[in-house]
Amino acid sequence: MSKVTVVGAGNVGATCANVLVTTQVADEVVLLDIKEGVSEGKAMDIMQTANILGLETRLYGVTNDYSKTEGSDVVVITSGIPRKPGMTREELIGVNAGIVKSVTENVLKHSPNAVIICVSNPMDTMTYLIHKTSGLPKNKIIGMGGALDSARFKYFLSQAIGCNAKEVEGIVIGGHGDTTMIPLTRFAAYRGLPASEFISEEKLAAVAADTMVGGATLTKLLGTSAWYAPGAAAAQVVGAVLGDQKKLISCSALLEGEYGESDLCIGVPCILGKNGIEKIVEFNLNEEEKALFHKSAEAVHKTNAALASAL
Repeated sequence: MSKVTVVGAGNVGATCANVLVTTQVADEVVLLDIKEGVSEGKAMDIMQTANILGLETRLYGVTNDYSKTEGSDVVVITSGIPRKPGMTREELIGVNAGIVKSVTENVLKHSPNAVIICVSNPMDTMTYLIHKTSGLPKNKIIGMGGALDSARFKYFLSQAIGCNAKEVEGIVIGGHGDTTMIPLTRFAAYRGLPASEFISEEKLAAVAADTMVGGATLTKLLGTSAWYAPGAAAAQVVGAVLGDQKKLISCSALLEGEYGESDLCIGVPCILGKNGIEKIVEFNLNEEEKALFHKSAEAVHKTNAALASAL
C-alpha cells in the first residue's frame, strides 16, 4: 500500500495530486493545505473523475491535519508563495523558508522515513534547508527543479526540430534559476542522434536560451507561476521513487565533492529509485560546461547564505 502526501493545494500541488491520481502511481494520496476547504474541494473535484477515467487511486483533502499524512512513503512540498511577473525565485526566500521548515517538521512527525521532494522556490535553497534542518539521510531529499527544466528543454527542442516531444532527449543541470540553469546542448539528441545534426548551432543556442527563461516567460503570460508542467514533473519524481524505476532524472541533490562542489544542493543527473537518490551520475563535462556549472554553484551558495537571516 503506497501513500503520498502533497503539501500545498495551490495550482502546482493540486496538479501534482491530479497527475498522481490519473496515472495511478500511488494507492493513496493526501492533499493538505492550511486554507479551509481548498484541499477538500480540489480532492473531491479530482475524484469525481474516477468513474469517468476508471481510476483506483484514492485522494483525500485535509486542512492542516498532519495526522492524516501518517505513514507516507513520499511527501511533496509545494507550499509557499508563487512568483509574480518580474519576481525572481530568490526573492521568495524570506517567506518560503519559514513555511518549508515548518512543513518539513510536521510531516516528519508522522512519516519519519518518507522521501521528501521539494518544489517550493527558491528550490535549490529550500532543498538545502531541508537537509540542514530535517536530519534525514541525504538520499531521501530531492529537489524537483531539474526535472521541470529538462522537460522544458525537451519541449523547445522538439519544437525546433519539428518532431514528437517523446523522441528527444535533453538534460538541464545547475541551479533552478533563469540565469543559473545549464541546458546541456552537447548532449541533446533526437532518436539517439545529436540534435546538432537536425538543427543549426544557432537554433540550438536559441532553444537553450528559451529554456532558461521558460518559467519567467510563463509567469509573464499567466500572471503567476506555471503549474501544469511543475506539477507533472513532481509527479514524475514521485513515480520514479515509488516504482523503484532507476530512472535518470536531473534533480537538486546535496553534493559532497561531485562535480567539484560541496555543501549545496544543485541540479545534477540522478538515478532515482525506492531509496530516493540512489546515485549521482557525473557527466564528462567539457571546460566550458564546467565553468558554467561552477558559476551556477556560486550563485546558489550566495542564495543559501541568505537563509540565516530569513529564519
